[in-house]
Amino acid sequence: MPDLEDGQSVEMKGSGAKPYVLKNTGGVYSCTCPAWRNQSTAIERRTCKHLRKLRGDAAEEARLGGALPQKPLKQSADGEEAGGPPLLLAESWDNSADLSGWWMSEKLDGVRAYWDGKQFLSRQGNLFHAPDWFIEGLPDSPLDGELWIDRKKFQRTVSIVRRQDKTDLWNEVRFLVFDAPSQAGGFEERVGFVKDALAGRALKFARPHEHQLCKDVDCLRAELARVEALGGEGLMLRQPGSKYEAGRSASLLKVKSFRDAEAIVIGHQPGAGKHKGRLGALLVKLSDGTEFAVGTGFSDKERSAPPGVGTTVTFRYQELSEGGVPRFPSYVGVRIDASAAQPDASARSTAPEAPLKIAVTAPTPKAAITDTPPDPAKSRRFELVSGTANKFWEISQSGAEMTTRWGRIGSAGQSKTKDFADAQSAGRQVAKLIEEKTGEGYVEK
Repeated sequence: MPDLEDGQSVEMKGSGAKPYVLKNTGGVYSCTCPAWRNQSTAIERRTCKHLRKLRGDAAEEARLGGALPQKPLKQSADGEEAGGPPLLLAESWDNSADLSGWWMSEKLDGVRAYWDGKQFLSRQGNLFHAPDWFIEGLPDSPLDGELWIDRKKFQRTVSIVRRQDKTDLWNEVRFLVFDAPSQAGGFEERVGFVKDALAGRALKFARPHEHQLCKDVDCLRAELARVEALGGEGLMLRQPGSKYEAGRSASLLKVKSFRDAEAIVIGHQPGAGKHKGRLGALLVKLSDGTEFAVGTGFSDKERSAPPGVGTTVTFRYQELSEGGVPRFPSYVGVRIDASAAQPDASARSTAPEAPLKIAVTAPTPKAAITDTPPDPAKSRRFELVSGTANKFWEISQSGAEMTTRWGRIGSAGQSKTKDFADAQSAGRQVAKLIEEKTGEGYVEK
């Protein structure tokens, strides 16, 4: 890895137009990026993703003694750098990577929590006011885990951990630990540290999260079906020997099944902004009477001539909320050969012998499909004009590099560039972000 001699500096492109300056002054490494400048620790103990990229994780871990920042970093304008602790975040499995030999665990439907040795912090850096008796006995080393009550208890968990009165309701919560961010070595070594750190302590509320080896795709399919049948959210897969790195990484993958169900159209919600005069969302009802809106998955043509009231439509969703409402519903099409059915754990779910249907990056939404595929290197622009919103968002890809720009229409806005392992990974992220933005109501120009 390249390094800097004493007094030497180098420029590195960041999220803005002006590059960041990395410098070595008497063995103290610095960077002009906000993430480095806003850390509440001694300057010789600071690091950032730019220094790690320049020197390598191993060199930075050796310089800092393996320690990560104890206090949350400031949030960048788009939230990418994280307003909280430097957490490892998951990518979605692309349904092609061989996961044999990876470590598999249940994806918990709880609240992500970072124990910094003294307190619990959220992904955004907010403090969770856990009672003293809840944190008693936890080690002074950072731990990454989930505050969790039980499957399908997400809303209950949130209602408790967001309170600031250190209520006795925390008795319902458990801290399931799945990593040790500050420890060197691969995933197996870090899991070993977690087990040793929690073993022998009188910890009523904390325990290591269970992992098992994934032998092959059949093993993955069977475990996913088992977890979902119990009401679980899905699976997390961790690459053997992988390092803990802040930000999204292909060494941590999430695997979730989609489900399909039918509903009756009971009304039309008018669109706003670019969708003014067309459909904004379908108002639908399940056979059990549950009503909700489906606002994504439509082409421009379908928004102009939506299914009529009384039509049975098929939609795709991830899971049911505690109130029985499908989460993240997306329109699939008109269904004329079936009556509306209540979605449940078995509703058109992936059968063991069928190809596994995974919640991965979807194809470009229908509204963006053209006869000629878009040039990846060409910037694609999307706008949201609705009520007080008057925003644009642009994205482009050049090889393994992805650049986004956003702001108010008419302004120069802000930009960010992110590097990926290869062009394929960058392309998947581009497609994922486009799907998210169009789902929010952005329309491509």
